[in-house]
Formats: sequence, C-alpha cells, structure tokens
Amino acid sequence: MSLPKVLIIGQPFTNNSGGGITQANLFSGWDKNKIAVVCTIHMFNNLNTELCNTYYLIGNKEYKWVFPFNLLQRNVISGGLKIDQKNINETQPAAATKVALRTRIINKYFYPFLEFVGLFHCISKITMSDTLCKWIDDYKPDVIYAQASSRETVLFCSLLTEYAKKPMVFHMMDDWPATISEKGPFKNYWGKKIDSEFRILLNNASVLLSISDYMAQEYKNRYGKDFITFHNPIEIEFWKSCQRKTYKLNEAPVLLYAGRIGPGIQSSLETIALAVDMANTELDKPVQFILQTELKPEWVEKYKCVKHKSLVAYKELPKVFAEADLLILPYDFSDDSVKFIKYSMPTKAPEYMMSGTPIIVYAPEVTAIVKDAEKNKWAKLVTENNAAALAGAVKHLCINQNEREQIALNAISIAENKFNSVNVRNRFRETISSMVN
Repeated sequence: MSLPKVLIIGQPFTNNSGGGITQANLFSGWDKNKIAVVCTIHMFNNLNTELCNTYYLIGNKEYKWVFPFNLLQRNVISGGLKIDQKNINETQPAAATKVALRTRIINKYFYPFLEFVGLFHCISKITMSDTLCKWIDDYKPDVIYAQASSRETVLFCSLLTEYAKKPMVFHMMDDWPATISEKGPFKNYWGKKIDSEFRILLNNASVLLSISDYMAQEYKNRYGKDFITFHNPIEIEFWKSCQRKTYKLNEAPVLLYAGRIGPGIQSSLETIALAVDMANTELDKPVQFILQTELKPEWVEKYKCVKHKSLVAYKELPKVFAEADLLILPYDFSDDSVKFIKYSMPTKAPEYMMSGTPIIVYAPEVTAIVKDAEKNKWAKLVTENNAAALAGAVKHLCINQNEREQIALNAISIAENKFNSVNVRNRFRETISSMVN
C-alpha cells in the first residue's frame, strides 16, 4: 500500500505522553519522508526521532499573546527543523531543566488565575504566518492528522486545514471539552463558545477517531458524529519476550505502578499505599508497592510499603512488568477527574495486559477502563474510593493463585486480539488512505 504524506498538527512523536506514544505506535512503519509535525515548544521534549524528524516549530511569528501578557512570552524562533537523535541528546535535557520551574509555576498559579477571571481562552492565539504557509506549500501534504485540547489549538486546526485544503482526521484522547471551562463567572460563556467552535472543527473533519468505544458512543449522542476507535496498539512479540509464565508469588511480592503522577491519579496513588499497608498486616508475605515514576511524591515516606524507583527505558518495560506480582491501573474519584478521564483508556493498559502479570483496576465504575475490564474480565476491579476495599482486593489476589492466573490469561488473550499492532496499524492505514483516494 502506498501511504499518503501526512501533516500532523499539535502532537509530536514523544516517549512520555499518552497521545505521543499512541500516535507513534499507529504511524510506526510509515515512510519517514511522508510525515511532518507542526507543534509548539512546550510539547517539544523527549522526542522519538525514529518515526519523524521533520518539524515546524510554532514560534513568535504564529503564537501571539495580547498585551501585557506578551511581555511574559518566551522568545521562540518560528521555522522548520530537521531533528536527529544527536541533536535531541545534546539539547533536550538542558532545555527541559530550564523550563521546568517556570512551567510548574505557570501551570499551578498563572493559568488557574487567568481561567477564573475569564482571560485564559482569549489572551493568546496561533495564526498562519507566511513562513508557515510556505513550509506547508513546500511539504505538500495529502492529509492532515490532528489532536487538540484547548481553544487556541482547536481554532488553529481549523485555520491550517482551511489553508491546506486537505482532508483532516481528528483524534480525541480525553474528554477535555467536558472540563475546559468550569471556573469563574465567565465559565458558561466560554463553555458555550468553545463548544460551538469545536463542533465546527468536527464538521470540517473527514474522519473522526476516539480513544475508546465508550467515548465513541458518548460522542455519537453528544455531537451526532460517528467516531472510529483507535487505541494504543502494541508489538505482541516485543511484549512476549519477557511475558510472565508463573503465578506463584515472589518471596517479596511487588505491586507495581509505572507511569505519570499528576491530576486525575495523585490521590488514588496515596490511597493504594495506605491499602497495601493495611493488607500487609494480614499477609504472610508483605507486599511492596513500587512507584516507578519521574518524580517522587512527598507522601512516600509516610507508608512502610512504598518504594520509589526512577523510570526505565521503554525496551526494559516487558521485563519490569513481568517481574512484578501485581500491576495496578488507578484513576482518582473526584468529580473533576471523572469528567476528564471517564471515556479514556490509559495508554499503558494494553502493555500491562500483554505482560502476563495480573492487574488491579482501581477507578470509578463509570469510566471506560472499568467497563472494558468488567466486560472482558482482564482485571480485578475496585470501584469504590475506599482503602479497606482495595486492601481486601490486594489480599484476595495474594492468596488466590488460580484467580491471578485466570485474570492474566484473559488479559493476554484480549491484548492479542484487540491491540495487536499489525491488525490495528493496517486498519489505521486503510482509514487514512481512504481519505485521499
């Protein structure tokens, strides 16, 4: 199959975000010369250059802040870039260190203030500069693939698609429209306005993609549009290389969480630590709760069971996951968290499933991950925000080897049938190619 030239808006190929990893796995095997990305500097980190090295960095020529906020804007030079791994290794760590503190302050204090006073959605916009237009003309895309999660990126997707006059596929990762305007006296105004602009974007898209079947069902009701589900596919043989084959507990059993720490998950992680400590009072073999995350939470020292470890290279994950006795997929139970993650599926879910290690899902009953796990019986479910209930589930699995094995075997079967990269990728390629043909 001859694949079309794709211009991607918004999401670079990254190794540290769900959208970036899913995108990378869907486009794996595509001709490198037929993929290019337009994105902002704040997304420009931990890049995967094996799949794409052609980028246009949105800078001062396109990214406009109104006065006086433009005085705080970073000076970013607009233009096309050719990225290789050597450049990434040399420049990325230093750049990430410089912006880390600034980014945390802005996200924690500045943006919430702007949202409350009704300015967050109107102080900046992304325009089509002459430089960007020429870069697109020279690249000559056949089709556009886009992700967006803010008003300015929604409007930019519409602008670029209108300029390029090419069919667009739009992919939703989270239900951000449900939470984008919930604070301050102007929340209703911005909620209605962004909803209207988002619907225009959906109307202009040739194909719409969702991250879960549950999201597709909801969006059919909400927007009257058909969405095709494409979740993160996995390389079956890669994950089979270290797949767990025995279900006897290790002498020092491990419950592992590997991934991000932040909104939508932080509270539940601490509840897991409390639950494991509770379960250990009744278990012959105390369970260790391993947190394999970028940052070490402040509460770690409060719990006997918790041990923090740094993230490892992706190639090491099959071994790390298979060596654990249990894996856990948590979501927070707050109303804000549920709204945001209700229709999402964690990127790591298929990877957990294929590892052969039994899984616990600790999340609200209304979420897509719970509904899928319940339907296909690939995890032990705890759907109430209760440390005692979670402790009971941990203890139950620790003393029931047959159940651990059955959960793991079900998960492997589902992963092989539903998330096999060969099948998913072929279907994805057919979907993209059909837009051009």
